[in-house]
Amino acid sequence: MRIARFVVDSDPLYGVVDGNDIHVLAGDPFFQGIKTTGATHSLDDVRLLAPIIPRSKVVGFGRTYREHAKELGNEVPAEPLMFLKPNTSVVGHGDPVTLPEFSKEVSFEAELAVVIGRICKDVPADKAQDVIFGYTVANDLTARDAQRTDPQWARAKGFDGSCPLGPWIETEIEDADDLSIVSRVNGEVRQDGTTNDMIWPVNELVARASEAFTLLPGDVIMTGTPAGVGLVNAGDVVEVEVEGIGTLRTVFRR
Repeated sequence: MRIARFVVDSDPLYGVVDGNDIHVLAGDPFFQGIKTTGATHSLDDVRLLAPIIPRSKVVGFGRTYREHAKELGNEVPAEPLMFLKPNTSVVGHGDPVTLPEFSKEVSFEAELAVVIGRICKDVPADKAQDVIFGYTVANDLTARDAQRTDPQWARAKGFDGSCPLGPWIETEIEDADDLSIVSRVNGEVRQDGTTNDMIWPVNELVARASEAFTLLPGDVIMTGTPAGVGLVNAGDVVEVEVEGIGTLRTVFRR
């Protein structure tokens, strides 16, 4: 099932995507369940928003793919490397991202993102599926020059617009550890990997995040990126496609 957040006139709504139709839900599916109102719109007539604006946090994991760590000249960490993005970093499918003035080296990173469905803490890896609401596509934008100079990654990873998510949440993924991830810049393939290459499986990352933080409904966990990242410039269009979910499109401007 694909759960989208969208606008038709003004107020944001949730809906279930079925082909080119979106069936309006009665309220927030994280707290009120999946109840349709009977109203239906064409996807062509709505504007998709970020499928979730986390009430609490976005938890990121870095260097979870060996080849990505290698391409940036980094060692593979002995433990999963965590960071946080604020909810003000989240934008939706098709939304323009204004590149920050403090950075001249903003990089794209195609990622699978996990959306948490209920409050949880210290979740064992073999129980992680019990707390996952679904999965979406993410682009972990990173100011590489700020990342090199700042002891902490808050500015490099957390600037406004640095967390595009979308186009919707897919609740039915059979095996999150065997999904292809592709990024394209202006139509040219830059990354072509699979979650099967991750050092730690998805359920293990959920468990590790829940060790560090109480996870709340709507929290997002970003699972890292394959090799092939690169810089973006004003006017570029980046598409991130994750198998079984869809394609997230982001445009950049100064």
